[in-house]
Amino acid sequence: MSAPAPTGRPALRPAQLNALARDLLEGSFPAIWVEGELSGLARPGSGHLYFILKDERAQVRCALFKPKAQGLRFVPRDGMQVLVRGRLTLYEPRGDYQLVLEQMEETGEGALRRAFEALKAKLAAEGLFASERKRALPRFVRRLGVLSSPSGAVIRDIQSVLARRWPLLEVDLLPVPVQGASAAAAIVQMLRAAAAAGRHDVLLLARGGGSLEDLWCFNDEAVVRAIAASPVPVVAAIGHEVDVTLSDFAADLRAPTPSAAAELLVPDRVAMQARLAQARAQMTRQLDRQLERHRQRIDQLGLRLQATRPQQRLERQREQLVQLAARRDQALLGLLERRRARLRELGRGLHVSSPLATLERGYAILQRRDGQAVRRGSEIEAGEVLRARLAEGELCLRVEAEDDHGGNPGP
Repeated sequence: MSAPAPTGRPALRPAQLNALARDLLEGSFPAIWVEGELSGLARPGSGHLYFILKDERAQVRCALFKPKAQGLRFVPRDGMQVLVRGRLTLYEPRGDYQLVLEQMEETGEGALRRAFEALKAKLAAEGLFASERKRALPRFVRRLGVLSSPSGAVIRDIQSVLARRWPLLEVDLLPVPVQGASAAAAIVQMLRAAAAAGRHDVLLLARGGGSLEDLWCFNDEAVVRAIAASPVPVVAAIGHEVDVTLSDFAADLRAPTPSAAAELLVPDRVAMQARLAQARAQMTRQLDRQLERHRQRIDQLGLRLQATRPQQRLERQREQLVQLAARRDQALLGLLERRRARLRELGRGLHVSSPLATLERGYAILQRRDGQAVRRGSEIEAGEVLRARLAEGELCLRVEAEDDHGGNPGP
């Protein structure tokens, strides 16, 4: 029996006190969620997990018993950030205040990865990633819409590759944020607007590399569904080659990088010019062979007629054959000339868009010693030595002073 306290009431035993405290805690707190860092993780032979959940200023003991611990989809480690759900209680034998857990999951990238896999499985089951849904891109893209950040290096890289390989292409920047809470909704809106405009042959969705969290807007379900529903073929070029998003699976074509996407979308004009020259030579050879075969056939028919028909009829048929051969030769030559004219027209179009054609009109390209082109006067300092490339030859220039009006240096 407990001895009486100075107040006259019986004194509590530790077990009684702890039991009262436990009842008070369990009765006052429902199941709660707590986020923190794992520390002091212990795995006894019983299969239970014991650890401390802490932040910068405090900690709380936690227990995850074997049936719940066996259902975890990840391996807990010290230092890992987790989100737990449990009930607050007190371990009476030691008087330890603790959480007895019902659920534990990773926070941060681990949680994002699980959400990624779950949504991927759901959309794949609906057929959004099926290969038979994907459309072939046009052989020659005339107008390209690029959904990307207007301030990033990605759009500059894409434009540089496209201008070098196929300057005849029309490129429209369709500006969208590519990271953050508002990015997904903006991308969906721009995809729908581009489809409604009906201006572009292909849409390119592009951004540079980043973490799974940085690229998360491209795993947004609304974005993935908008890509799959787009009537305009969509190419995805998101991150580096190792980065994979759900938008990549939904797109008609996935490129490993934005620059690689630009190369996939257009042919190389130098290679195309070589192919046109080769095709022209091959066509000429084929037409020459056809003309020779027709001439030989006419000669053979003439010899045959001389042995089997009267001379008058033979002459008349010979004249007819000559006329037919002449018309045929004229038609073949006309076809050849039309194709040659088309080839010349394509050649002129490529020449007009060439930077060298601009130089022939009296312009020059200013370059630093490392070959980098100068685009703005603010990039140049007085005394800097530049190289001017002309249509014929080059000049070495030195900047004497800066322009007082615009801040641009003058030679």
